[in-house]
Amino acid sequence: MLEARTPIPVSEAVARVIEKALPLGSETVLLAESYGRILAAPLVATHDVPPFNRAPYDGFAIRSQDSAGASNENRITFTVVDHIGAGEVSHKTLGEREAVRIMTGASVPSGANAVVMLEQAISSEAEATFMIRKPFAEQENLSLRGEDMREGEFVIPAGSFINPGTAALLATFGYGEVEVAKRPVVGVLATGTELLEVHEALTPGKIRNSNGPMISTQLARMGVPCKMYKMASDNLEECLVAVRKAMEETDCLITTGGVSVGDFDYLPAIYERIQAEVLFNKVAMRPGSVTTVAHVDGYFLFGLSGNPSACYTGFELFVRPALLKKMGAQKLYLPRTKAVLAGDFTKANPFTRFVRAVYDGTHVRPAGFNKSNAVSSIARGDSLIVLPGGTRGFKAGDVVDVLLLGVDEGLSGWALS
Repeated sequence: MLEARTPIPVSEAVARVIEKALPLGSETVLLAESYGRILAAPLVATHDVPPFNRAPYDGFAIRSQDSAGASNENRITFTVVDHIGAGEVSHKTLGEREAVRIMTGASVPSGANAVVMLEQAISSEAEATFMIRKPFAEQENLSLRGEDMREGEFVIPAGSFINPGTAALLATFGYGEVEVAKRPVVGVLATGTELLEVHEALTPGKIRNSNGPMISTQLARMGVPCKMYKMASDNLEECLVAVRKAMEETDCLITTGGVSVGDFDYLPAIYERIQAEVLFNKVAMRPGSVTTVAHVDGYFLFGLSGNPSACYTGFELFVRPALLKKMGAQKLYLPRTKAVLAGDFTKANPFTRFVRAVYDGTHVRPAGFNKSNAVSSIARGDSLIVLPGGTRGFKAGDVVDVLLLGVDEGLSGWALS
């Protein structure tokens, strides 16, 4: 007798997964190895930035009061008493109508409170003096101590991805080592006797395993390491051995195929044998309605469809946010936008439909062949059109929701509603 399955909404399925995803803790890595990791603790400013008043331009440091009354008709002359570059400090204290020749980034000398940009000064041939023909206000052309960040300020919150800008901040504040979230190690196991390895020649009734390499690349895009397991045969005991081995060596397991209700789909039986709690076994979505997620003692088993497009979509909707939650990320979900549909999509949608698509910034169109077993549209697409269930189709010009795939970290996420 076939198992009865009741589909649940995508939003509920996502919520059930996220509820069970627990952080893995933290570890310390070198700054040079921190790109793409997730901050486990807030980045706190250890000093003011800038740490001193400095010149943002090449020019002359002066006392602003000495420039009062300067004009084209009343040019005021200054005497240059010192010359400093970035990283150098003048030991002069400026007197009346004295100046220090200063380079970009250098510390402003004692007594100075303005900088005359080089192009604002009329220098003598010997550069011992220069004239100005306009007054300068106090703090004009200065970068002031602490104007960017103050000591003790929380600059970047925990849960943020370390991007190049974050790396610059970490270096600025002397973080040679960084506390980051641990990354899970994910097992990937494709089931099915019809599957061949990539290097094997096609034979009647066989197809090459594309899901394994696809998922490993989706994980690599997140910076998550994976272990590939040999494809199990359609034999319950052999599948069970493979799953148990993966559970000993990884933090969660992604399987593809074997979650339907056919005679050789053994994963539901395996979940029962290992006493896993099945969070759901059918989702009101196309493709990938048979997506199943189970959980045992903190360990996730993601049962994705064997059809490539359904497998890809299931990973992005369920696996990706769960792994991000386990890594302590603030933003878990794919960034969403709205776009104008560039063509008709007349297919009725009893369930929420995710269509592989190409997005150009204003319009979105299906990426091509879009059945659940499609592979070509995965390669061509950069987004997913979200068409809600209960609709009778959409026409060109309709505004639709779009999930963006493979974008840089740090964009706002969203949960499906």
